[in-house]
Amino acid sequence: MGSACHTKGLDNNWLRTYNLAMTKNYSSEISNPLSSNHEDYLKAIYILESRGEQVTNSVLSEYIGFTPASATNMVKKLAQMDLVIYRPHQAVALTPTGRRVALEILRHHRLLELFLHKTLDIPWDSVHEEAERLEHVISEALEDAIAASLGYPKVDPHGDPIPSKNGEVSHTPGHPLSQSEAGRAYRLVRVLSQEKERLAYLGELGLHLNVEVFLREQAPFDGPVLVEVAGEEHALAADMAALLQVVPASAE
Repeated sequence: MGSACHTKGLDNNWLRTYNLAMTKNYSSEISNPLSSNHEDYLKAIYILESRGEQVTNSVLSEYIGFTPASATNMVKKLAQMDLVIYRPHQAVALTPTGRRVALEILRHHRLLELFLHKTLDIPWDSVHEEAERLEHVISEALEDAIAASLGYPKVDPHGDPIPSKNGEVSHTPGHPLSQSEAGRAYRLVRVLSQEKERLAYLGELGLHLNVEVFLREQAPFDGPVLVEVAGEEHALAADMAALLQVVPASAE
């Protein structure tokens, strides 16, 4: 009898630990559960803020792909939950709790992108959509396991920084290739796009993270940029080159 009771106690302790691991980090700060739409909006606001943009209703609705009316309704709901600061006709801002939620979902997303790319060999132009579906449902236990299996990475396949477990975001070095000096070699450290077609095209040119790029020539007046990658020359449109963040090839 004593052995059975002891085993039952262990099971209860294990179950309590498991349930805690399955709970999202932000759950203790929010009285009502968040839907995937709530989380998507908070993540979108964070990304736009991190780019230095004023998160107006029109900017937010265009980014997330819903009508302005839908965006306004959602922002009002988030404001009632103390997750955003909303004033009519002004930019939306995250509250500290809203920011923590956004960073947790963003951490899920970018870890998933890297896991899908490195472990399952899914092309870097396809991982974003898959991560969008999975980011809302993975547990903290699975998040921790993915991070450990990848060696606690700092960036995703596109070079975007992965927030830490504590919600810290490291600075990613680099400047646009379009603003770099010609006649020098650079290393690609980040691509500022999630567009499937753009990423697929860059992949066809061999322009992946950490590849060396030699900038041969840059035409004036927003003309094309001529680069050399693995011995082959390619012309990039100015707007494409602006999305490529690079550092000098000699930089560690």
